[in-house]
Amino acid sequence: GAIIILAVLVLAVKFRIGRKRPEGNWGAIYRNTDPHSFPSGHAARTAMLAFLAFALTPGWLGWVLAGWCLLVCLARVSLRVHYLSDVIAGILVGILAGWLVTLLQPFMVSFFPWLFKPLF
Repeated sequence: GAIIILAVLVLAVKFRIGRKRPEGNWGAIYRNTDPHSFPSGHAARTAMLAFLAFALTPGWLGWVLAGWCLLVCLARVSLRVHYLSDVIAGILVGILAGWLVTLLQPFMVSFFPWLFKPLF
């Protein structure tokens, strides 16, 4: 559910803003299939995972995932597939999506209990 909420948020903003990616040769697959750079989906996904880890697990996992998020964001900018503002916006969208998931989780469990049963 969290990934779906996040994907909808990121795609809605990307197509509404329509900002082109920075000039460059690296990342042709992104430039061809997803020409819009704002906000960064990579930053949004990693930020959402870090937020959910802080909210739902022991504190150390949140810090590990926050560090991973930072490295992913730095890579996206240094590879010139995003501007700094793209990854900052992606982080904010990811945090927003994580927050929405924590708010909606009790309702999701009550409406779709079969989704939350242990696999083993």
